[in-house]
Amino acid sequence: MVWGCVIDGKKGPLINLDYPGGKGGGMTLVQYQQQVLSGVLEDFYHEVREEQGPCSFQQDNASAHTSKSTNDWFHSHHIPLFPHPSSSPDLNPIEGVWHELKTIIRSSPHPPTMLDTLEAAIQSAWDQLSIDAINKYVGTMEDCVRAIIMARGGHTQY
Repeated sequence: MVWGCVIDGKKGPLINLDYPGGKGGGMTLVQYQQQVLSGVLEDFYHEVREEQGPCSFQQDNASAHTSKSTNDWFHSHHIPLFPHPSSSPDLNPIEGVWHELKTIIRSSPHPPTMLDTLEAAIQSAWDQLSIDAINKYVGTMEDCVRAIIMARGGHTQY
């Protein structure tokens, strides 16, 4: 599993997550806070804030993301969260970016078959991903949010 982030006009870091996976081996809130939030996200957020001014971080409703401890981490680090209705579909623009990454990897003449080659292929695809592709997905957010509000947090075409 990897974690990455994007913002209009900029690609953030992409990191390989270190956790067991499989049944009962999902990302814990401690792993999320240690591997993603402290350092990687925190550094990128402050870099973006210096360049573009205040912004909010968006994540889905995974339990590691919504725990009291994680919310406390964001509060103590002065990083505002973009609200995400609990019953809404995942409207994060990173979902479209993941699709683009998979398309790049699958188009390779020699798809990866080992973990190390998969990690290299993912990083290469991330490096190839254009800012225009990122902006395409980030640019849909206003329409997505408007649709979610109109649907009172329910399902939309997005």
